[in-house]
Amino acid sequence: MGHDQHMDRDGSGRHDGGPRGDEPLHARSALRLRAVLSAVALVAAVAAAMVFAVGAEDDGTWAAAGICAAVAVIAAIDLVVIARRTRH
Repeated sequence: MGHDQHMDRDGSGRHDGGPRGDEPLHARSALRLRAVLSAVALVAAVAAAMVFAVGAEDDGTWAAAGICAAVAVIAAIDLVVIARRTRH
């Protein structure tokens, strides 16, 4: 093997999961993990927004409910993006 070829730790030269050198064109991400984290964030943010909204008074809990609602919207949008990427 030439000195410019990538050698894995076992010396086999196989590319079973390591970087291939073309990451900008064929980047891989952990979409399943990202989907799980977004789903958890969505459920937690909706629940927190409801708790803050139910107990809201004039002490800033409306702002906390709004922030939680915004996080829920971002998580929902991320889930839509992930769904679109897994179909292509």
